[in-house]
Amino acid sequence: MDITLSEGTVSGSVTAPASKSYAQRAIAAALLCEGESVLSNMVQCNDTRAALQVAADLGAKISAHEDTYTLHGGLHPRKRQLNIGESGLATRLFTPITALCTETITLTGKGSILKRPISMMEEPLRQLGATVSSQGGYLPIHIRGAIRGGNITVDGSLSSQFITGLLMALPLAAQDTTLTVNDLKSRPYIDMTIGLLKNFGIDIKHNDYRQFFIEGGQRYVPTRYRIEGDWSGASCLLVAGATAGRITVENLNPLSLQADTAIIDALTRAGAEITTTADSVTVRRNELHAFEFDATHCPDLFPALAALAAAAQGESVIRGTSRLEHKECNRADAIREEYAKAGIEVDTSQEDVMRIRGGRIRAARVQSHGDHRMAMSMAVAGLLSDGEMTIEDAECVAKSYPGFFEDLEKIRI
Repeated sequence: MDITLSEGTVSGSVTAPASKSYAQRAIAAALLCEGESVLSNMVQCNDTRAALQVAADLGAKISAHEDTYTLHGGLHPRKRQLNIGESGLATRLFTPITALCTETITLTGKGSILKRPISMMEEPLRQLGATVSSQGGYLPIHIRGAIRGGNITVDGSLSSQFITGLLMALPLAAQDTTLTVNDLKSRPYIDMTIGLLKNFGIDIKHNDYRQFFIEGGQRYVPTRYRIEGDWSGASCLLVAGATAGRITVENLNPLSLQADTAIIDALTRAGAEITTTADSVTVRRNELHAFEFDATHCPDLFPALAALAAAAQGESVIRGTSRLEHKECNRADAIREEYAKAGIEVDTSQEDVMRIRGGRIRAARVQSHGDHRMAMSMAVAGLLSDGEMTIEDAECVAKSYPGFFEDLEKIRI
């Protein structure tokens, strides 16, 4: 599906979608409870839908009424093959969880997820007692447990998602675990996991994120849990307010542990006007100037930051491009290629650095690269174009924010 947008301004309010990062963690936690949990404000996207299906296939009984889902947990696999769609988090979250089972279970998916590496999971799971094999370090992966706990070391430089999976699975192992993590990136996502686990009765201790101490034999406690609004999905809308008018995004907690609350810092550095309440953020257009920002721990912000930098005067510097290679696409390459079509110079020649020179955005036909965040980024850039911006394969926004284009259209004036 192609979407075409013309130059325009924005004014009004929208409601942020539910956080798929929190939703998938909460679904996994509810699965691991021997009892009934209630998850509210859980509006579905493709990744959340995939996590619900995996939880059901692993034994959860699920019912829904509007945006509230009741899950009766219990890890009792109904199927031996699980499909995680295109979700990187679901892959790295549910692989350690399936390693709690004594049956051989296969995880597979579709699209770009089949090209994203999973080799970092294999040896640690073997050391914990599982039998593991994959397709040369890629899906499908075959796992038979049960993991027993112990002492393991994991590389945290590529992704924190596997560490989240281990933190959720290992409290149910028979033995205690000391998990040593080298070069952990995306620390806020680990804080999200530990905070959510506390709500479900699980205690995780750590030594400055270098070692995690996980007591075995814990029990998940069923609970009622409300899914937060998604700062990742809201980030491009907030940039739209800063570059093209005024926007209030509701259902956002400014004190959230989500990594992408950092968009507020970036917007402030660029000169945007920002007002926050307990559950909303308002951003107004202002004269924007070049900014420097380190996105190492919040790499999902790169596409939104690119749209912001394109509208700012001067050359902005964004650090952390090494985190972008194994997303839905190589996002650094995609940002450089697609913004070049719109007349914006993006330089990625320096290691781990992206430089973007703001300027007049030209009308263009651009590709999403099948990446939901790229599609949203180019849509926001299109608000400042000198004509029409056509985004190919724009339907990929359904991965995280199915209503993005409808919400953007509501506030266009």
